[in-house]
Amino acid sequence: MCARNLMANQVIEKRVPNMKKAELIFIPAPGISHLAPTVEVGKLIINRDDRLSITFLIIEPQRFDSKLASYIESLASSTISNRLQFIKLPRLEPTSSEKTLGIGKLLEDQKPHVKEQVTKIVQTQNGPQLAGFVIDMFCTSMIDLANEFEVPTYLYFTSSAAFLGLQFHLQTLHDEQNVNISEFDGSDAELELPVLLNPVPAKVLPTPFLNKDWQPSILAITRRYREAKGIILNTFTELEPLAVNSLLIPPVYPVGPILNLKSDSAERAGEADKKSDIMKWLDDQPPSSVVFLCFGSLGSFGPDQVIEIASALELSGHRFVWSLRQSPPGGAASAPPTEYTSLVEVLPEGFLGRTAGTGKIIGWAPQVAILSHPAIGGFVSHCGWNSTLESVWFGVPIAAWPMYAEQQFNAFHVVVELGLGVEIKMDYRRSFMDKPEGIVSFEEIERGITSVMEHDSEVRKKMQKMSESSRFALMEGGSSYSNLGRLISEFVDNIS
Repeated sequence: MCARNLMANQVIEKRVPNMKKAELIFIPAPGISHLAPTVEVGKLIINRDDRLSITFLIIEPQRFDSKLASYIESLASSTISNRLQFIKLPRLEPTSSEKTLGIGKLLEDQKPHVKEQVTKIVQTQNGPQLAGFVIDMFCTSMIDLANEFEVPTYLYFTSSAAFLGLQFHLQTLHDEQNVNISEFDGSDAELELPVLLNPVPAKVLPTPFLNKDWQPSILAITRRYREAKGIILNTFTELEPLAVNSLLIPPVYPVGPILNLKSDSAERAGEADKKSDIMKWLDDQPPSSVVFLCFGSLGSFGPDQVIEIASALELSGHRFVWSLRQSPPGGAASAPPTEYTSLVEVLPEGFLGRTAGTGKIIGWAPQVAILSHPAIGGFVSHCGWNSTLESVWFGVPIAAWPMYAEQQFNAFHVVVELGLGVEIKMDYRRSFMDKPEGIVSFEEIERGITSVMEHDSEVRKKMQKMSESSRFALMEGGSSYSNLGRLISEFVDNIS
């Protein structure tokens, strides 16, 4: 077998004669929240069947992301399996006439490099047969290359089954019923979706579908989903039974929750000490007594909002761990936040002293480690789907405060449809184009914190029950375990 734990453009393979082997090409989107769960699903696949090998073609984003870079390097040095290969494609820079490479152009420009690498794999003597491409939900242009190699494409959808259903529904409204989706922006309309029991208010629809500049691209991507032979979902049937059973064409494979529970991805030098300090502080707190505030890799707030959060925490009286980071210049949602050099300058006067015994403010957060700690009783979250699944896994109820992308819809899904969280402000949005973000008052925040920390609430009971279901789904005989088995059988059948 080839040494598949190294990033290299050429590999030497030794194959056992006469054994049926299948190779999958995985193409994740260039972002940590997409790459990390895609690697995890790849691990599950090769661990279940030794006939399968996977090559990950890693596309780097134009904007340097130290967290993503660290994670990619960790893949290069890992020894996950001798049937897992990571190849980093050449980094592309915009020309002098381009300010940036949008995701669509970046993927289009990478197609020749993807084709080159796949050609090398296909031409390897005595190597495995190509069984298909597994592409990220944003990488649909790569379907063209899969067609050139005459293999099927599978989509790895890194959000919920309900959100996939929403995408299909909005695309159908636009294409078949001539509905101007942009008119939902700011309206009081509600949409009936076959994947949900409750009508969805227009105020929680994803910004890309509402914005006239972004809408054509997201609709084009959604149309191409229908060309996939199957869609792999990072969810489990017990969490979204109606949505899963409503999605028929293409067939879906719920194999989640797909989580990296062994360590927080992209943990960089110097962060191990920070993590140790946080965990020691949590060890000294009573069970389920601490509320954890963290808003994702791009989550940050301006000074006025920071004051409101601090006031809410102090008013609530609950212990807290707060991942507080500084917004990038201009508040650009596409740029990562940075660490504050002085907390005193941004927090209310005397706040640090008054909460010294009950609160801990951090920058970078080892989210998995914190959520898994028994001291954590509630999670104020942006409702990214990965974070939502981590909350479910550890049985921590959510106070929903979305930021961007599909997070407003996720917040509605978690709070209203699933009953696994409470609302802080479901329709909050980070500033986008010419629309500034509002300020969520300390009263709203405090109300959400108090509600999510209620010990005997129905939300907490539902979350604890769903946590048990999430674990059973991955066990032998569980729904996700069985779905992954069906998917693997199909991969192998593709080379028959």
